[in-house]
Amino acid sequence: MKQNKSLIYILAVLIGLIVVNALSSKLYGRYDLTKDKRYTLSDATNTIVDQIDAPLIIDVFLEGDFPSEFRLLQTETRQIIEEFQLKNSKIKVNYINPIEDEATRERNINELTKSGLEPYINTSNSSGKVTQDIIFPWAFASYKDQTVKIPLLKKSITQTLPEQINNSVQGLEYAFADAFSKLINSKSKTIAVLKGNGELNDLYIADFLKTVQPYYKIAPFTLDSVASNPQGTLDKLKQYDLIVVAKPTLAFSEEEKLVLDQYTMRGGKSLWLSESVIMEKDSLYNDSGSSVSIMRDLNLNDFFFKYGVRINPSMVKDLYSAPIMLAIGEGSQAQLQPIQWQYSPLASSNQDHPITKNLELVKYDFASPMDTLKNGINKTILLQSSPKSKLEGVPTSIALNEVTKSPDENLYTSGPQTLAVLLEGEFTSVYDQRVLPFKVKNFQSKSTPTKMVVISDGDVIKNDVRRNRPLELGVDYRGFVYGNKEFLLNTVNYLLDDSGLINIRAKEISIAYLNQDKVKEQQGTWQLVNIVLPLGLLALFGFAFNFFRKKKYT
Repeated sequence: MKQNKSLIYILAVLIGLIVVNALSSKLYGRYDLTKDKRYTLSDATNTIVDQIDAPLIIDVFLEGDFPSEFRLLQTETRQIIEEFQLKNSKIKVNYINPIEDEATRERNINELTKSGLEPYINTSNSSGKVTQDIIFPWAFASYKDQTVKIPLLKKSITQTLPEQINNSVQGLEYAFADAFSKLINSKSKTIAVLKGNGELNDLYIADFLKTVQPYYKIAPFTLDSVASNPQGTLDKLKQYDLIVVAKPTLAFSEEEKLVLDQYTMRGGKSLWLSESVIMEKDSLYNDSGSSVSIMRDLNLNDFFFKYGVRINPSMVKDLYSAPIMLAIGEGSQAQLQPIQWQYSPLASSNQDHPITKNLELVKYDFASPMDTLKNGINKTILLQSSPKSKLEGVPTSIALNEVTKSPDENLYTSGPQTLAVLLEGEFTSVYDQRVLPFKVKNFQSKSTPTKMVVISDGDVIKNDVRRNRPLELGVDYRGFVYGNKEFLLNTVNYLLDDSGLINIRAKEISIAYLNQDKVKEQQGTWQLVNIVLPLGLLALFGFAFNFFRKKKYT
C-alpha cells in the first residue's frame, strides 16, 4: 500500500512539473519594475516594430571588454534589443567585436571608419597607468536590401563621459526606432526648399538636405512665378507639407507674403532661418580685416509680428562662444590658432522639449535676438544664448583684431537672448482686414492648427565648403561636433509629426554612477569590508559552532 502511494506521489509530481513547464512556456512575460519604465517601449516604437514583416538584422559593434561606463551602454543596448525581439521575432541580432582578431583588426577599423562609423578613443588613467581603448559604439540595421547605421553614443564637447553615456541610454529607443522607421516606412511627407529670394545655394545646405532626405521627399520651389500667376503658385505650394526658408537675402513682395500666409492658413508647416543684420564672416577676410554690419530689411517684420515673434536688428555677443581661426604672428612665423569669437554664440537648448532634449550646443554666427509677442499662439523658446550675453546695435564696425582684446565681462549683462522659437496653434492671417495684393480664391483669415519654427540666424543651416565640396554641418576644424544638424532634423520631424517618433526623445531615464573620487579615497576601506570582514565572520561562526558543539556533547 505504502509503495503504491509513493508511486502515485512521484507520478503526480512529474505530471505537475510537466504542466507547469507547459504553462510557463505559453504564459511567458516580462515586467518592467523600474521607476522610469526604461524597458517599456513607447506606442510609436511598438507601431513601427509591428510593421516589420521580413527579417531585420541588427549588427552591434559595441562588444568587448570595456570600461564600466561603456559596459552600462552595452547592457542597456542588449536590453532594448531584447524588447524589440520579444515584440517581433523577425528581428535578429549579431554582436560583433571588430578588434578581437589581431589578424583582421586594422582592416575592420578602416572599413568601419570608411562607412562613417568613427571609433571612440577612450583614454583612462587607472593606477597611474595610461591606457587607450578603441570602441565602436555603433550598430547597423539591415532590412530588404537596405542598411542604415545607428549611433549608440551621443558625443558631447561639454559633458563628461558618464553624462554622455546617460544621454545615450536615454536616446537608445529613439535611435533604433528612427532607424527602423527609415527602413520600413515609405516617404509620404514632402518638403519644399524655397528659392527666389536670395536663399542659400544648395551647396551650402547640402548636408542638411542629405540628413533629411532618408525621411522625406524634397524639392526646390521658386516664388518667381508669383509675379505672373500668384494663385497658381499658391495652389502648387499647398501640395507640400513643409517649407524651408534658408537665409533669404532679398526682400519679399506683398504678393509673395500673401502666398506664404495663405499656405500657413491652410495648415502648412514652415521652418524659417532668417536674420535682420547683414554681416558675413567672409567679409572680414580683407586687407583691413574689418567690415560694417547694417540692417537687412526682408519686408517680413509685419509677417512675423502678426504670428507673434519679432527679430530685432541687432547682434548677440556671448562670452560662451565658438572660436574663430586666425593667423597669429608675423610672416613665416604666423600660425593658425583658435581664438574665442563672441559673435559666434553657442546656444543652449530647452531640455523640456523633445526637439532640443539632450541636444548639444548649437553654433550661431552673427545672430539676432528675438522677442515673443502676446497673441493666441503657443510659443516655446527652443534655443537661447548664455546669461553672459551682450547686444550690439547696427550699423557698427567689426574687426578681426577685436579677438586680441580681452572682453570686459561687466558689459555682458543682457542675460539669455532668444534665438529660436516654436509657434503652435491657430494663426491669424497677416492680411486679415487688410487690402489683399491679389484676389485669393477662398481667402482664409484663420488657420487650421499648424506649427512654425523661426530661427534668427541663417548660418545655423549653412555647412562649410572646401574645394567645392560640402563639409559636415556642425563639425568645426577641430572635429568638435555642435548640435546644428540634430536640432534641424528634430525640428523637421516635429513639424511633420513624424510617426510620433520625436516624442520618444522626451523619455527620462535616471542612472546613478559611483563617485570616482570617493572610490579612490575609500578603496582600502571597502576592500577590507568586502574581503576581510566576511572571512572574519566565517571564522567567528566556525569557532562558535565548535564551542557549543563540544559543550553540548562533552
